[in-house]
Amino acid sequence: MKQYLIDAFADQPFKGNPACVPEPFDAWPDDAFMQALAMENNQAETAFLLRTDDPARFGLRWFTPAIEVPLCGHATLASAHMLFREMGLTADEVRFDTLSGPLIVRRAGRGYEMDFPGYLPHEIAPVPEIEAVLGVKPQRCYGGPALIAFLDSEAAVRGVTPDLEKLTAYQGTAYTDRHLIVTAFADEGKPYNVVSRLFAPDMGIPEDPATGSMHCMLAPLYQALTGKAVLDYYQAHPKRGAHLQCEVAGDRVKLRGQAVTVARSDLLI
Repeated sequence: MKQYLIDAFADQPFKGNPACVPEPFDAWPDDAFMQALAMENNQAETAFLLRTDDPARFGLRWFTPAIEVPLCGHATLASAHMLFREMGLTADEVRFDTLSGPLIVRRAGRGYEMDFPGYLPHEIAPVPEIEAVLGVKPQRCYGGPALIAFLDSEAAVRGVTPDLEKLTAYQGTAYTDRHLIVTAFADEGKPYNVVSRLFAPDMGIPEDPATGSMHCMLAPLYQALTGKAVLDYYQAHPKRGAHLQCEVAGDRVKLRGQAVTVARSDLLI
């Protein structure tokens, strides 16, 4: 069977976040097989698709090298790109049935638009341990599906070198996982409004290059801070970098970005 390596939230190879996407299955493989293939691929996520009677609707599951995850934006974008660009899907949109409910990806100009659930983080008491992890003191902290450390500048976000051994789970987040987001307003004159990074060692991902699900938290937060529903975001992974545009629409977030196929391969199993 074919498998595709796709850089999501990127307009050129080796940017954004890579995901592996095998061609769709007629029945779900064993969980152990999906986990083993994700470990073999050793990308942030491997996405698995299940055909349905509707040619524009698929089951979708995501596995990191370590675990199955309930939501993954970049691998959803990669899955849609694979179906549209590599498998010849002619529909204007594709619907995915996932652990986080139905997700829709539409064609949008040169890229795609995803419709995801939004999560408004809430400000929580300062977390003193985070200064030891980051080496800088956050202006404030927010809780949600991940812990968010709001920093005072783009330079501070880009300059962080976290000590992930000190990163533990903290109260005030929805889960007990060790997910940490650092974020700030972008410098004046940049072609984006917000800069951020994500560290998730509990998922086997020391730093994620592009994270759609993170922006399901950041977009509602920055709408609350700015009053603007549409903003441009840059995820500042030191070696890759990713561009997203996000629009808050009620309790949903529309994520817009591009994707590039980097490799096609045959799975000999």
